[in-house]
Amino acid sequence: MARVRLTQLSHGGGCGCKIAPAVLESILSGAREKMVFPDLLVGSETSDDAAVYRLNDQQALVATTDFFMPIVDDARDFGRIAATNAISDIYAMGGKPIMALAIVGMPVNSLPLEEIREILQGGESVCTEAGIPIAGGHSIDAPEPIYGLVALGLVHPDHIKRNCDARAGDVLVLGKGLGVGVLAQAMKKGLLDEAGYAALIASTTQLNSVGSVLAPLPEVHALTDVTGFGLLGHLLEICRGSGLTAHLDMERVPVLHEARPYAEQGIGPGAIDRNLASFGHAVHFADAVPGWQRRILADAQTSGGLLVAVAPEAAEQVVSLFREAGFGYAAAIGRLTEGEPVIHVG
Repeated sequence: MARVRLTQLSHGGGCGCKIAPAVLESILSGAREKMVFPDLLVGSETSDDAAVYRLNDQQALVATTDFFMPIVDDARDFGRIAATNAISDIYAMGGKPIMALAIVGMPVNSLPLEEIREILQGGESVCTEAGIPIAGGHSIDAPEPIYGLVALGLVHPDHIKRNCDARAGDVLVLGKGLGVGVLAQAMKKGLLDEAGYAALIASTTQLNSVGSVLAPLPEVHALTDVTGFGLLGHLLEICRGSGLTAHLDMERVPVLHEARPYAEQGIGPGAIDRNLASFGHAVHFADAVPGWQRRILADAQTSGGLLVAVAPEAAEQVVSLFREAGFGYAAAIGRLTEGEPVIHVG
């Protein structure tokens, strides 16, 4: 069977496959769980990264699932990216992963079996790096390639970091540079060079394991990871959950060096426009912020960085912990204040 381009087999890719925020909110608005479970410490009520269920006074189970269609054509890289992205939700809650289950949907009549095998091996390699097994899973014959994980982890109940516990005065720290969706779109258009592809893979396969290091710090109040809704969308979830206003300093927001030229040309995934249409009314841009910067703040980040709300006195320490863990783009990008849940970008 001839080699195929994975991205040509799917209508979307990576976290850009997510349903638009406004549509998702409409779907879920009448479907929230009404029963009370005292040991369910984190459910769906705040659109957090994972569910958390208390097992005992010392342990809580963190559970999440994430899967999507190919964002790149290389099968092994696709598997690595999907697995890294799924495990990130465990770290975003402050937990440590313990096990994963594979979610596999493949067009077995149009995709060579060796390609499917490479996807699974890519995911396994990331789980090995994270120190966890893929202990099983489920597979179906599907019209488009789909891969991801159910990820399970553990966290001390006192160290859970929800996205709704930020405080006025907190500094916002971002762990990875923006621009993953821009690079992926440039690749699909045949414009991406080797350096750009290397930057795309390096960012999307870097495990956010620093989250479990940050979680015990009492000055760290909230954590989330930036994925399909872009920095603006996931920051707005923090604002709404915590009842605060965010102020972003655009000059401090890190952008992947290789992505900037493409972003300035207006290249980016359709998810950017869907995201801005969903929550743009809650974002106020200063006149000096150019269009490409406005768009990159809504760029769908596949396996993006952690976004931290931390007390000002510990902000430098958090940035240092990111840098020590190999996150060279980590930076303090803004602050939170009392006020309505909106974002000001200047």
